[in-house]
Amino acid sequence: MGSPFFVVIFLITLEFSQVMSAPNCGPIVAGDTDRIQFALNLEFLEAEFFLNGALGRGLDSIAPSYAEGGPPPVGAKKANLDPLVARIIEEFGYEEVGHVRSIITTIRGFPRPQLDLSPQNFANLFDDAVGFKLSPPFDPYLDTTNYLLASYVIPYVGLLAYVGSIPNLVNKTSLSVLVASLLGVETGQDAVIRTLLYERANQTMQPYNMTVAEFTIRLSELRNKLATCGNKDEGLEVPLFLGAENRTNNNILSADSNSLSYSRTPPEILRIIYATRSEHKVGGLHPNGAGGKIAGSFLQKD
Repeated sequence: MGSPFFVVIFLITLEFSQVMSAPNCGPIVAGDTDRIQFALNLEFLEAEFFLNGALGRGLDSIAPSYAEGGPPPVGAKKANLDPLVARIIEEFGYEEVGHVRSIITTIRGFPRPQLDLSPQNFANLFDDAVGFKLSPPFDPYLDTTNYLLASYVIPYVGLLAYVGSIPNLVNKTSLSVLVASLLGVETGQDAVIRTLLYERANQTMQPYNMTVAEFTIRLSELRNKLATCGNKDEGLEVPLFLGAENRTNNNILSADSNSLSYSRTPPEILRIIYATRSEHKVGGLHPNGAGGKIAGSFLQKD
């Protein structure tokens, strides 16, 4: 007689705890400058990854004034890129310097956060994506295709952050122009990376025996799981019901049923870049946490 009673109590308690621990998928309360400043975390990340990947040196060398007060990234190095992709990635790196400058000079900045761009960190990320330990460990700097797959992880997150910011800005005139301008370049970078990968979609990544397209699908699935707020990320190949107008399996541009860009909130972004499924628990690409008021407000809740 007591056993069923306690089972019911357990189930009610479990359901209540799941509701109470449900992720925040709604909008947050934040000022315009804080919303835009939040994106600086991703701009620092992209600047360091692209500059180091193409040139073997980052902000400390290219734009040292923007690196002041923050530690250099861990593990970043020059990638073994083919000449065409090397020039594209170098351009992306310089574009990110401009993005960092635009945000800092328009509103305000914060010291560059600690970034972990080491091969081991990316190896852990790819292991999580595929669901098993890759052997040898995935190395983003090994060759062009590996670097493009690692890059697939980065600009798209920034793109969704900007899309999510625009509707919530109070000052729709000046600051929204800045965000739209940043969004335009981020969108272009993501499209270029996805197109370069799409050209290699059927290439089998040895010795993993998985195609490039399969890796993108797994990486997108991982980001959806980390963000915990539904499907807002799609690989290079999708079933027809997710394709443009339900008529195509190829998916060079990731978009919703109306071919509009998805958006993510700052908590979703933090769950992804921390790789912890929690905006309160640091790790991943930002081992000591992201910078700015929004990211800091979540850390203070622990």
